[in-house]
Order: sequence, then C-alpha cells, then structure tokens
Amino acid sequence: MAMRSRFEPDRQLTARMAVTMFLLGLMYVAFIAALIVLLKSVVLVVVIAAGLLLAQFWYSDRIALYAMRGRLVTPEEEPRLHGVIDRLCAAADMPKPRVAISDLDLPNAFATGRNADHAVVCITTGLQRRLTTEELEGVLAHELSHVAHRDVAVITIASFLGVIAGLIVRFAFYSQLFGGRNRDQNTAVALALVMAVSALVYALSFLLIRALSRYRELAADRAGAMLTAKPSALAAALTKVSGDIARIPTQDLRTAQAFNAFFFTPALGPGTAVANLFSTHPSLERRLEALAEISAELGEPGSRTP
Repeated sequence: MAMRSRFEPDRQLTARMAVTMFLLGLMYVAFIAALIVLLKSVVLVVVIAAGLLLAQFWYSDRIALYAMRGRLVTPEEEPRLHGVIDRLCAAADMPKPRVAISDLDLPNAFATGRNADHAVVCITTGLQRRLTTEELEGVLAHELSHVAHRDVAVITIASFLGVIAGLIVRFAFYSQLFGGRNRDQNTAVALALVMAVSALVYALSFLLIRALSRYRELAADRAGAMLTAKPSALAAALTKVSGDIARIPTQDLRTAQAFNAFFFTPALGPGTAVANLFSTHPSLERRLEALAEISAELGEPGSRTP
C-alpha cells in the first residue's frame, strides 16, 4: 500500500525518477545480456547480480548505519531529536521512521531504508551540535521528504547498476593482472570486453544517477521548506553546514564521500571543485536561490524576491 503524507506530490520528480529508472533498466538488461554472452554462464551472472541487488536493497539501512558509525536512539536518549521528528511526522501525516545518531563531527544527515516502514533518519553529533532547533527542523523535514517521496529506495536501486559494474571492472582487472599468464588469448579478450562494457555501464549510470540526485535534493529542499514554512532556517543550516564541512579532517571526508548521494549536503573537502555534471547535489548558490524564492512565495518575514 502506498504511503500517503501531506508532503506535496512532485510530478517532475516522479517523472525524472521514472525516466532514470527506465534508462537504467535498459542498461541493466543489456549489461546482463552482454555478461552472459561473454562469460557464457547464465546461472553465475544471474546469481551474482540478484544476490548483490538483494543485499544492497534489503540491508541498505544497516550498511549505511554501520559505515557511518550510526546507532539507533530512543526518545529517552535523544528527546530533542525525537521531539522534532514527532512534530514533523504529525504535520506531514506520515509514519515515524527510526531515529539514529552517528558519532561523527562531520555535520550531516541522511535518510535510508528500502521503504517507509524500514526507513531510518540519521544525523551526526557534529550536525546536532552546530544547529539551532529551527535549523535542525529544516534539515529533518528535508530528510523526511526523501522518505515520503520514496526516492531513498529509488536511489538505492539505481546506484546498484554502477556498484556491480564497478565491482566487475575491479575483478576483471585483478584477474588479468594476477592470472594472465595461465589464460589463453580468447579468455583474455573476453575479460577485456567485460571490463570495457562494465566501464561504459558504470560511466553512464554514474551520470544518470547524479542528474536524478541533483533534482531530488532541490525537490526535498522545497518540500521540507513548505512543510516547516521556514525556508530561511533551512538556508541557514545549509550555509552553516557547507562552511563547516570544509574544516573537517580529510580522512573523515574520504570515509563519508561514498554516501554523498544520500547526504543532506555533500562531503567535499577544502578546495574541491566538482563540475555540476558529476555532482550529487546542486551548488550551494543554486539551493539558496531556490529557498529565497520559496521564502518570497510564502511571504516569510525578511524575504525578498531575488
């Protein structure tokens, strides 16, 4: 049964998700067909592909929490955090997700889980320490909109194709590197073709997922701002978090960058210049501009039309 909430349906987001999933689906079918032809083992390819997809989809929440050192917390442990989420879920008329804290100074938040009943919203202690209650409310409304619009599951599934293609490239590369002497020419050619096809699929899925991810972040900003009716609080949180991330140790940033597509704001180190084409998020300037427009639309005190 589809989850209903008071978050406004975003038809553009739905359409973009549908188109992206359709294109990724076509690529997935072509990719699997190519692997079957090249590896000549239908059972092996199907078992590996299905196993990895199931694991990533079914355990996405556990994987993300483990990687980000997150732990579930009760209302007694984190009354402020649970209180904000309780109010937002009541306002949005949606089920309350599980709540988690990550003991990292990296100021960020993310939502994950295969569906609304298994969703988790996690914030880091670094974010909690830096934000006011209004700013935290804006960030959590943003994350809850991801859950309401089901794009957590969509991104998880969409990213699967890139993950498996990347794994195959690595496997084929090391297989060639360490076992090349014991293989005939036909096997070497087959492995080279597998690497080429996998690399192409990885590159195309990489671009498609990032294009979808950028739009879904703008959609979540808008949905969250409309729910709280305080776009300026979300804008303040964005500005504060983006500035502080630049001062986080490089090692912590590298650990977190694998989850950029799920974060409130990307974990990019100082001096990093990522082209829009390869970014999981719109630029800070683009997000602030969109929030300023929403602020003017809502007539928020102090707002002005850009």
